[in-house]
Amino acid sequence: MIAIRLAQIEVEPGLPGRNAARVLQALEVAIRDGISLLVLPELCIPGYLIGDAWERPAFLQDCQTWNQRLIEATSDTQLTLVFGTVSFDSTRKGEDGRWRRYNSYIVAQDGKALVQPVLGMPYGIKTLLPNYREFDDGRYFYDLRKLALERDCAWSKLLAPWDLTIQGQNLKLGVLLCEDSWDDDYAQRPLQVLADKGTQLVLNLSASPFTTGKNGKRNRLFTEKARALALPLAYVNCTGVQNNGKSFFSFDGHSTVYDATGTIVAELPAFQEASLDFQCMPSTRSVGLLSAKAISRPSTEVAQIGTALRYALPKILALFRIERVVIAVSGGIDSAVAAALYGSILPSDRLLLANLPSRYNSPTTIALAQTLATQLGAYYTSLSIEDSVALTRSQIDGLHLPAGAGRPGRQLRLEALALENVQARDRASRLQAALASAFGGAFTCNANKAEATVGYSTLYGDHGGFLAVLGDLWKHQVYALGHWLNEQVYGREVIPSGSFSIVPSAELSTAQAVDEGKGDPLIYPYHDRLFHAWVQRWQRATPEDILCWYANQTLSQELGLDFSVDSIFPDVQAFIADLERWWELYCGMGAIKRVQSPPNLVISSRGFGFDHREHLGPAFYSQNYHVLRARLLSSKPAAMCQVTKIE
Repeated sequence: MIAIRLAQIEVEPGLPGRNAARVLQALEVAIRDGISLLVLPELCIPGYLIGDAWERPAFLQDCQTWNQRLIEATSDTQLTLVFGTVSFDSTRKGEDGRWRRYNSYIVAQDGKALVQPVLGMPYGIKTLLPNYREFDDGRYFYDLRKLALERDCAWSKLLAPWDLTIQGQNLKLGVLLCEDSWDDDYAQRPLQVLADKGTQLVLNLSASPFTTGKNGKRNRLFTEKARALALPLAYVNCTGVQNNGKSFFSFDGHSTVYDATGTIVAELPAFQEASLDFQCMPSTRSVGLLSAKAISRPSTEVAQIGTALRYALPKILALFRIERVVIAVSGGIDSAVAAALYGSILPSDRLLLANLPSRYNSPTTIALAQTLATQLGAYYTSLSIEDSVALTRSQIDGLHLPAGAGRPGRQLRLEALALENVQARDRASRLQAALASAFGGAFTCNANKAEATVGYSTLYGDHGGFLAVLGDLWKHQVYALGHWLNEQVYGREVIPSGSFSIVPSAELSTAQAVDEGKGDPLIYPYHDRLFHAWVQRWQRATPEDILCWYANQTLSQELGLDFSVDSIFPDVQAFIADLERWWELYCGMGAIKRVQSPPNLVISSRGFGFDHREHLGPAFYSQNYHVLRARLLSSKPAAMCQVTKIE
């Protein structure tokens, strides 16, 4: 039997020295514990999401220095080390004209990096490079398929198990990097190739970010693969937080061992550095548990979301050395949930809640904001914006722009909508920023995903802040998270019940008077699901799809609504007007605002930022849409429309 350890370590992107120190520590402990084979995650030395830092020769050389130190650390030991890293060939170019880089792994024994005989390199390289969502691997790395084309051979010829001797036992070890096992949408099947070549155990070294439901998908995938190939499989993932400049991703670990029937032998907990020890009998392809930490999986989606946010948030604060946070609290649910999140990880003396009312803020919401601060034990202040808004208005209204050089004279005036934006900017750009400076911290963005989708926020106003911690949560998820924080994190009512029950409102005019039941133009139970179809649905919907479903009376089913849209819109004209209003904002000003938005903390299958590549252009309406729209707006009842959807 061969004793194997999966080391689930935290990886800090762009800091190879600190990551290598973690690997060295894990190596020392494994040697002491009598482990024969130590396995670490993909790209655990450089980190994964580091943008164009991959183009810096000094960074690559530093990674190589640490790679060599790890290799040499296996000298005079009985331990074999497998770890993911970056390797490069300065004598060859990648398709970007720079040094050729490989997403690679190294197998080290007796102070040397073993050479893969088939590949002829002292490392193995990734076959399948993901180029979707946040992944942009083809921009940076050269893969096995390209190398095969260069060598004029089949890609499968370059992929083979390692013939290892570990403590006197022979082991045909297959090693794959992350995507190489997620091969259902590729023409190549790396796992199948390794199985056909007599592999006895497969290791999958991953850097796999968390999203809700992701670990269940991993387990289904690896269970199916292990069972189909009758091969034991061990998956090792990292923990930590990484970013691509616009989106933060947490890495949840959940390293797991599967036997040859696809049964889970053991798994590690989420968001913790830990190790999992198991043993392998190469001749029978059997695996058995030696030791592992007991796990407790979050049982609901909101528990997964809350756990991920509370794991990532302190790491993001530490990254930017932010010790204190200012949050504008309105009394509504978004700012209350944001405050409760920060309050759950920061000492109370490092959190300042500020209510910044104008004449339009009701006594109800002002009281809710103060109650929230009291129940959190945080600092609280209330600063009116009335005088400063009045000053801005007095400076602009009636301002005369003189005629001249063929242009007419003009008189300026701030209209109602402009005054709403003045209020939002005064709160954020002036007061929140100034409070943050005086408090020695930073201020936040409290926007949710529905608002971000259509730009229902003010540039340089409530759209500002160092992080949109709720920016990847739909409104219904914000409510659910609020209840979870009260019940599971605090065990008491911190977020006041009134914040859950009041109508969502920006309170920027008399048309948004909370105490009169007036609020935002967004009907969240409907628009959450509509916008989700545009942003997150696997086959992303457009107005054509929405109108087809509406005409065929399947819209509620397609969007997952438990009510009919007829209860919201009195007729087809109102439905289409609403659809086009928000679609044009999503494609237009909403996109402009998202490009300038604070980074998101991603928890979904498609978060705004680099995970959702923006196109600044006109709103697209298909020809089918125009035809169907005309028919629906005619006198014909919608139910009589025979809609043909072009696939």
